[in-house]
This record gives sequence, C-alpha cells and structure tokens, in this order.
Amino acid sequence: MAFFFNRDTKVFMEWSYDGASANTALFEIPVLDGFSFSQGTNTSEVTLNEAANSTGYSKRGRAMFTDSFAPAEWSFSTYMRPTLSTSGTAGASGNHAGGSNEVFAVEGPLWASMSANTYDRAIGSSGTGDFANNAATYEPKHFDWGNSNQVTLGTFNMYFVLGAAKDNSTGVYETGQDGVTVYKLVDCSTGTASIDFDIDGIAQIAWSGQAKNIDEVLAINTGTSASTYANGDALATTTTLGLIRQGVDSTSNFIRQKLTNLALTFDISDATGTVNNSALDVAADGTTDTDYGSNITLTGGNITIENNLSYLTPETLGQVNLPLGHVMGTRTVSGNFTCYLNDTANGSRDLFERLQESRGVITNNFDLKFSIGGSSEANHCNVHVANAHLELPTHSFEDVISVDVNFHGLSTDLSSSTAADATNEVAVTYAAG
Repeated sequence: MAFFFNRDTKVFMEWSYDGASANTALFEIPVLDGFSFSQGTNTSEVTLNEAANSTGYSKRGRAMFTDSFAPAEWSFSTYMRPTLSTSGTAGASGNHAGGSNEVFAVEGPLWASMSANTYDRAIGSSGTGDFANNAATYEPKHFDWGNSNQVTLGTFNMYFVLGAAKDNSTGVYETGQDGVTVYKLVDCSTGTASIDFDIDGIAQIAWSGQAKNIDEVLAINTGTSASTYANGDALATTTTLGLIRQGVDSTSNFIRQKLTNLALTFDISDATGTVNNSALDVAADGTTDTDYGSNITLTGGNITIENNLSYLTPETLGQVNLPLGHVMGTRTVSGNFTCYLNDTANGSRDLFERLQESRGVITNNFDLKFSIGGSSEANHCNVHVANAHLELPTHSFEDVISVDVNFHGLSTDLSSSTAADATNEVAVTYAAG
C-alpha cells in the first residue's frame, strides 16, 4: 500500500493558444499546498408517513435517488511569476513565449481562461492575438477582458497527477505505475481569481472554478509522440505541442509583495451626481482631478475578479444527469486596500473626509493602479482598475490607526457594445527583468 502526499502532486492544464487543436499544449501549473478538487451528487428522497392500519402497523421510511452529478469544484493557489523568454518559438521545445526577452507569466493560461475563449483573445490591449502567425514573437503579458462579454468562455482539461514527483518516467504519468494516480477534470472553467496583499510574503493568486466531471484516467502523456502504457495494450494520448513548462524551475521570477504601491486618482469627469463644488472637487473648478496615490501607502488589501459562472444540468427522470456546460453570469471586480490614517494633504484622512462629505456624488470614480511588487522593480504586475467606485472608508483602531477602503471596478459604459467601454473594469499586465 502506498500513500499519496500533496508535495508530490503536479498539475497540468490542457489549453490551446488559439482554439486550434494543432496549437494545443500541456501547460504545467505549479500550485501551492492547499489545492482541492471534488464532485458531489444531487439527490432526492421519497418518504412514507401514514397512519396505522387495523393491526396497528404503520409504514415509515424513505427511498433515495441520485438525480444528477453536481459540477466538479476545484481550487488552488499559485505564485505570480513574470518571466522573460530566452529564444525560440512559442509552443516549440517547451517555450511559453516566443523570441528573446518577451514577457509571459507561468500562470498566464489561467488568466486567459477567465477572460476569453482562447489564449489569443485574452492578450493585448485590444484583447486579440495572432499566435498562428506570430509564434516567434508571441508575448502573453497583458490580459484584459475585451473579449469576455460572451455566453461561454474558454474551457480546458486539467490534470492532477498524484505522486508525479516520484515517477521514474516523466514522459508518461500512468495510473498504477510508480505510485501515480491521474485525475482528469473535464471541461474546466475558471470562475475566480483573488490577489491578496500580504506585504510580508510573495505575491500569490487564489484560483477557483468548476468542471463537468472528474475522471480517473489511465495516463497523461507530456510528449508529442504517442507512447504505449506499461501494460502495452493502449496508447497514451498527446497534445500537439507537448509540455510547456518554461519558467517553472526558475528561482528569479517571483514578486515581493512589500514593494507594492498604489496610484490613486479621483477622475472628476467620470463621476456622476452633484460633483462640482463637492468636497471631492478639491480645485473647485469641476474639471481638475485629484491625486492621492503619492500620499497613501498600502498595508494590505485584496483584488478579486469573479465570473459568477454556473453549469447547466438537465433534469430527466429515470437517469443520472451530468452537467452540460457553463454559462457566464455577471462579471464583478471588487476589493479593498488598507493604509494608515495620516494627516498629509490628499492623504487617507482627506480621502475619508471628502467621501463622507460628498453626499451629492452618486458614483465617485477613482483610477486605481496597483503595482504589485513595485513599479520600479524588474519583476512586478500592474493591476489597473480604471473606474473604481469607493465605499466610505472604515477605521481600524489598533496600535496604529488605519483605514480600510472597499472598492468596486466598473466599466465606462455598461450598455456600450464597444469592448473598450463595456469590459474595461480591470487589466492585468506583467513585467519581468
């Protein structure tokens, strides 16, 4: 009997650069302790509860039926790992990006899966890419939600290989060989990405999502050539481009949280309500923005992006139904940041006071630029929330008094059919050096 340990597990994501099967690769996703995946069932019961018959006998009991399998749930955390490519072509010889000194993130495919239906359509300022024609210079460093207003987004298969670190044959991980068990999560969707600012730690992202079902499979092949199983009676399937793990073994592509800074500006032109001559209108001219960022230093915070997806499952009687697939719900971007209360001009105290006194402002509008790891550092990640509505800050009375500010990322124009206005709640851009 062999035991399975968390530390021996590897996770792989089967995902296409552009939706074409010829450009499908197996991306290795290094995860942290605490990962999980599970699937439950939806059941119904029939109960009996009757009065006694002439002999005093009363039927009591119940019957149980499995109606359907619930969507599988998965979650794990990864480090934020911006990386520079070396040379070669993206998708070839294990390369994630193309060319030399192109920026990519080891966890980039996960960002793509929650913001578009292919890797291509998630990157670039316009939300488009061209892997098929530009693999030699492919640079997936910027993720916006320009192509996220879809009924469904990209699905992928995810493999949890238990015992992978102990396998002597890393080309094919085979269930039952060398203490390995391979679980496949079919047609996964990414629902949530959450970034916490733990200023004493390394930048991390908590991911979660759903899948149609969980299967224990015979094997996963990380190569591009079919290989026989150990018992010799079948072939392990492959991805066309094989295993992509560029940057996984690097020790220099992490981000230190304590260097994080925030640029915070009140954008008076996009606020609604009685803005002119309000407390937020510091210049009292109705046109001048106010910069708070240089006087607000973070002590913590969070950014959460949520797709609110749901899986549809039929309800046919007399059979166990399986989930058909997902549909997207409301996209929400929210979070909070904490800082010490200070009396500097345009500092945290002024921010609280002006928000409190501007009772005629219906939607305030702040431009938030989080530079996770520091804007001047080689390795960092910029999260831009261009249209943030701030709630009233709350005070925390500890040794040093601080304030906690909740915010909500909004689009410029909810009703617009133009992606630049309707889907610009957030953008994520990596930098590496």
